Amino acid sequence: MPRIAGVDIPDRKKIRYAIRYIHGIGPKIADDILAATGIPPETKANELTDQQISALNGAIDGEYLVEGALRRQVGQNIARLRDIRCYRGDRHRHGLPVHGQRTRCNARTRKGRKKTVAGKKGVKG
Repeated sequence: MPRIAGVDIPDRKKIRYAIRYIHGIGPKIADDILAATGIPPETKANELTDQQISALNGAIDGEYLVEGALRRQVGQNIARLRDIRCYRGDRHRHGLPVHGQRTRCNARTRKGRKKTVAGKKGVKG
């Protein structure tokens, strides 16, 4: 299994898809990296030479923020929003959607499992 940017990538996949397993590398960046290093996208990951692997590592480390550094930066950005007490920071703090999605009937991923409120529906007064 080749190790690129500190991550084991699957060796039976084409390199175009295999390097997307690195956090912070998507389809466009993967194609840009392969174009810059001159590696054909159809090459399987286990067919790469040591020279090609080092070229990939150099291209990724030199230009892109990936894995731990990227996760750390995103965490620091969220912590900054929380510290300055802005609206987006409050949404992060309360575990609610941040980008304007509705919460009345959806947002179960952010809000968690349903919490049943007893006696809400049949109260007469």
